[in-house]
Amino acid sequence: MGSSLLKTNLTAIDHGGNLQIQLGTAKLVEKVLERNEGILTSTGAVRAETGLYTGRSPEDKFIVKDALTENEIEWGKVNQPFDSEKFAKLYDKVLQYLKQQNEVFVFKGFAGADPSYRLPIQVINELAWHNLFAQQLFIRPTNEELKNHHAEFTVISAPGFKADPSVDGTRSETFIIISFTEKVVLIGGTEYAGEMKKSIFSVMNYLLPKNDVFSMHCSANIGLEGDVALFFGLSGTGKTTLSADPNRKLIGDDEHGWSANGIFNIEGGCYAKCINLSQEKEPQIFEAIRFGAVLENVMIDPDTREADYDDSSLTENTRAAYPLENMSNIAYPSVAGHPNTIIFLTADAFGVLPPISKLTKEQAMYHFLSGYTSKLAGTERGVTSPQATFSTCFGAPFLPLPAQRYAKMLGEKIDEHEVQVFLVNTGWTGGEFGVGKRMKLQFTRAMVQAALNGELNSTETVRDPIFGLYIPVHVPGVPDHVLQPARTWEHKEAYELKALELAKKFKENFAKFQDIAEEIEKAGGPVRTE
Repeated sequence: MGSSLLKTNLTAIDHGGNLQIQLGTAKLVEKVLERNEGILTSTGAVRAETGLYTGRSPEDKFIVKDALTENEIEWGKVNQPFDSEKFAKLYDKVLQYLKQQNEVFVFKGFAGADPSYRLPIQVINELAWHNLFAQQLFIRPTNEELKNHHAEFTVISAPGFKADPSVDGTRSETFIIISFTEKVVLIGGTEYAGEMKKSIFSVMNYLLPKNDVFSMHCSANIGLEGDVALFFGLSGTGKTTLSADPNRKLIGDDEHGWSANGIFNIEGGCYAKCINLSQEKEPQIFEAIRFGAVLENVMIDPDTREADYDDSSLTENTRAAYPLENMSNIAYPSVAGHPNTIIFLTADAFGVLPPISKLTKEQAMYHFLSGYTSKLAGTERGVTSPQATFSTCFGAPFLPLPAQRYAKMLGEKIDEHEVQVFLVNTGWTGGEFGVGKRMKLQFTRAMVQAALNGELNSTETVRDPIFGLYIPVHVPGVPDHVLQPARTWEHKEAYELKALELAKKFKENFAKFQDIAEEIEKAGGPVRTE
């Protein structure tokens, strides 16, 4: 198959007039409606259902193992190997399947807002609404850029093609396979559009570090003085809420690169969770869902065509995809200088981590590698009490290279640019989940504001005796006792037991990094576990 693949994939599926290349938003919306793939909502957004799969299928995701990737990829549960010969055969089958379709939709664009590091991509879709999604999520080329556009990576998505595991080597009928040699992402058997977005993110997490660019799963914004902040955090920690600040411009909400020039957004749009979305709580996102936007699995009133964001009948993972320019308070273009402040967000349901703490470089690397938050009771079947959840580098499912490589780049950037790093706990205080209360949003906002303003850079701190974290003694707008978890618990012994329980979980999780990260743990991890 070789490197000629990219030149031939469009030719291989063309049967005279079936290729719909670079359709505008309005034409794509018309195609979605004409083909009965979705409906128009009261705001002009397109609404589609993703069928059986309403989220990613991590167990069906693979990377082709060949001479290029064999010794580079961190193989395991996240990065599962796939045979190159089986990939070639499956690729041909998918192309033959697409060639039989009356219409196939093609989008050409970019990943990466900094021209020095952007990746020209093309997305080939069986479904019109998937092509509309790609148009909204990736960076759209100007007419001039389109003339000289040569895709270096191609996403091929054919949801209607279902694999035969016994023949094709997949785990199920669904597959998401990346070939770095052939520069192709092959997707089939799932209509969940997020697979396209996250596959390209995985590609960028492989390519950017090779160009000395630190790729990051985070949101970013910029202040009036040009000061840049990054927000890392897993689902439910408040990343979207806290990075959407009326006094700061949004650079991007999910994926960024950090080069010698500064930071840049990898995407051209947002993919926002919209369960319980309201105009009052998140006006920017609410108002961005208009003509051209795509709603996934959101329930719609059949008469008024108004969205019911509180209805989770199909899934809790309802989503909205829209271009960045639909937001009123964005930085354009989506590039900025070097970050002044990094915020790691965690929602600790054990109620023992400080609501804010200053991190040394080693602590930052330790907590970055740990990627801790809590899974709450009731979120999944069988979860009856809070469970510690660790996602390496706050983005484990999308990291093809060894985690230490990303952590090392973080440490180097912190040193080079004297970045202030904070761990912010948006979780529980005064006791664990079910006993204590969720940290007040007004307090969290005040702490984040103080960190971004530089008010905590040289403030007095006390060291947490279990986690070793440096806790500010005072933060404007926050009662002093709230800053130290032990002082918010009714019984100090109960607090200590719970804190040691979590510290032990940190240590157990970090054991997988022992070979290379012993020094990081020694200088950055909990100081007591028993």
